[in-house]
Amino acid sequence: MTSALVLIDLMPRIVALPVAPHSGEEVLDRCRQLAEVFRANDRPVVLVRVDRPNVSEQPAGSDFVDGLVQRGDILVVKRTIGAFHNTDLHEQLQRRAVSTLVLAGLVTTMGVESTARAASDYGYELEFVADAMSGLAADEHDFTVERIFPRFGKVQNTEAYS
Repeated sequence: MTSALVLIDLMPRIVALPVAPHSGEEVLDRCRQLAEVFRANDRPVVLVRVDRPNVSEQPAGSDFVDGLVQRGDILVVKRTIGAFHNTDLHEQLQRRAVSTLVLAGLVTTMGVESTARAASDYGYELEFVADAMSGLAADEHDFTVERIFPRFGKVQNTEAYS
């Protein structure tokens, strides 16, 4: 069994949002560092982005940020808040014998938390990288990281993965 890094919604239009306590660029930088560590150790990196349903064209900045996607990464396009609903994420992870998910990205109380709750329902062990995610408000992020995520798994910072 192995662990996989799951990075949520690192898209230009979401990275540019006024998030807190960490800026979108800070989150992106830390997520890039995490991805490098996982790739160097031959562990899967999953990149998740959202497409808005029922629109003829996606808004500008809806693809992954430049340079994030690397050969061998698992790419998931979701149409809901969480990364599991109506995607092949669970099947992709099962094929690779993944048992632990390390979650990071944007936004803490939306895509990250929704994905974490579904992952828990599937039986995955969870780890949360608190300084590699951010919320629409700092108090939302802090509450979730301090009170909600510890009920689902281990909470740590980027330095724990270096």
